[in-house]
Amino acid sequence: MKQVEVTIMGHGYILGCPDGGETMLTQAVASVDKEMSNIRDSGKVKARERIAVLAALNLAYQLAEVSARLPLTTRTAGTDEMPARDVDLEGLLQRVDAALGDDGQLL
Repeated sequence: MKQVEVTIMGHGYILGCPDGGETMLTQAVASVDKEMSNIRDSGKVKARERIAVLAALNLAYQLAEVSARLPLTTRTAGTDEMPARDVDLEGLLQRVDAALGDDGQLL
């Protein structure tokens, strides 16, 4: 696992990244930074923690919209197991929580 330094809303973070995952992590960081900056720039919310929560909810909603359009080929026949892509979302939330550190947990 590599250590990658990123900047979100002007604050630096060191994130763990699996080998070969740098491009996806960079894209995820850019999405989070853009979403958080848009919320901050709207002037309605000032607290970083609230901005982070709103950004996470907005991005999760966008992901849910995309996921709803995809076929559920990963669902096991005859069971109520969640598709494999839901596990990736949980891992992403854990990495964001770890990156926030002292700023507090998102959810």
